[in-house]
Amino acid sequence: MVAKSVNYIINALVATLLLAGQAQATTLLNSSYDVSRELFAALNPPFEQQWAQANGGDKLTIKQSHGGSSKQALAILQGLKADVVTYNQVTDVQILHDRGKRLAAGWQNRLPNHSSPFYSTMAFLVRKGNPKNIQDWRDLVRSDVKLIFPNPKTSGNARYTYLAAWGAADKANNGDRADTERFMTQLLKNVEVFDTGGRGATTSFVERGLGDVLISFESEVNNIRNQYAKEGYEVVVPKVNILAEFPVAWVDKNVKVNGTEKAAKAYLNYLYSPAAQQIITHYYYRVNNSALMEKLKDRFPQTALFRVEEQFGGWPEVMKTHFNSGGELDKLLAAGRR
Repeated sequence: MVAKSVNYIINALVATLLLAGQAQATTLLNSSYDVSRELFAALNPPFEQQWAQANGGDKLTIKQSHGGSSKQALAILQGLKADVVTYNQVTDVQILHDRGKRLAAGWQNRLPNHSSPFYSTMAFLVRKGNPKNIQDWRDLVRSDVKLIFPNPKTSGNARYTYLAAWGAADKANNGDRADTERFMTQLLKNVEVFDTGGRGATTSFVERGLGDVLISFESEVNNIRNQYAKEGYEVVVPKVNILAEFPVAWVDKNVKVNGTEKAAKAYLNYLYSPAAQQIITHYYYRVNNSALMEKLKDRFPQTALFRVEEQFGGWPEVMKTHFNSGGELDKLLAAGRR
């Protein structure tokens, strides 16, 4: 009888310890854009370790969900319980507030730099020796040049490409809209394939051998060049370009349900830390740290960056004018098919 009682007590203690161990385990789901896999694979482990040290050994696991940023946002609206979002376009975060109130109205003011811990711009990846002599946007509308970039309907990456090209053309022709529309019609006509996201476009260019130029974030094309060094790819950063912000936010509704608010906030604040910023620049993203950027000036070519708000009046206007059904993008694509 005594032995049975002892065994019962031991089993109860083991069960209690197991439950306590389960309680001390936190999981975060980060919903992110298509080409950020390698970046967060490098960022997550140091934070998981930092969290455990600061929270009594709490085992934190950060899981990732990747895809075109608009499709990722839609997945959350349809029920994906992501704790944080790390996207490449403001509208894909804002929609989480506008449809379903999953996000607080003032989310963009909760963290520094409009909740953008890093930024980028667009760049061209060309084949070894740059055989088509691609130097700037104007070279992309030649009849002998084939382009690869994602579909602006599904990819924030592609929307930045589209807007960067439009803005550069507009500045080059002193605001002549007809000239800009002709330029954009030919640019879109030169696209060999529209993939749904940035990583799909990379696959088309690198593995399928399609196109003469891959247009993507500066970070993505540099990482491809390094990963496929034997292929001899070269990177071209055009002289006039767009500022691509990478907004982040904790998803208020989800973190409350998941009980992860503290960890989610700490994770996003970590992205602004000196240690994280070093990792971020290693993957060719730019940061709002002038001293660090000065040290790395050879890594990041100078380019005249314009903001979406300055050139186009802001993202709501951009989406309405250019990317909604029947908007400028659809009209340009139709014109190119004539």
